[in-house]
Amino acid sequence: MKRFAPLLCLISLAACSGKAPAPEAAPASASTARVATPWDDMEKDKQRARDVQKAVDQQAQKQQQQLDATQQ
Repeated sequence: MKRFAPLLCLISLAACSGKAPAPEAAPASASTARVATPWDDMEKDKQRARDVQKAVDQQAQKQQQQLDATQQ
């Protein structure tokens, strides 16, 4: 019995030391749709704010040009 214990341990270690199982979830491919995140709405709001600021800056520039034209 003492001779079989180390042999049994070696056999069980050899059986358990195989390759790791393949992951269950496949990696996302390029063809899959993008998942929406909570930050998407914030990014849209930031872009909207940039657009509004750009419009305000353009309007201020036009007004400044009109003021400069009337002062000359």
